Amino acid sequence: MIKYKLICKECELSFDSWFASSLEYEKLKKNNFLNCHYCNSKKVDKSLMAPKLINNSDKIISKQKISDVNEIKRKIKKYQKFIKKNFEYVGENFTYEARSIHYNDKKKGKPIYGTASKNEIKELTEEGIQAEMIPWLEDKNN
Repeated sequence: MIKYKLICKECELSFDSWFASSLEYEKLKKNNFLNCHYCNSKKVDKSLMAPKLINNSDKIISKQKISDVNEIKRKIKKYQKFIKKNFEYVGENFTYEARSIHYNDKKKGKPIYGTASKNEIKELTEEGIQAEMIPWLEDKNN
């Protein structure tokens, strides 16, 4: 696959298009199958494109991004450890348990955590029940 930046000679619209190969582009151009998706003109040509070059600064940026991702993972694991220590795990019963705690004053104990869908969290929030979604990383060391 190859991507070309194309330009319409009629309306001067510039757009990208993918082709199976450079030969495929030439074939479509020769048979007059290329057209502008804005004005429908057949006067469409390739425009100048700069190739993507990889240099040492790109590698440094990539290493920085990897470092940032690893730092985020460390923070998430730290939060998970805190939650596991201080909260009660209720699994798939999270929405039921959250409602039980909210509507039944007698059932106040440890905060809870578990599994819920985005819609279930939205419903709880609309009911005035405080609930948050956080990313959860599985421990792959086992």
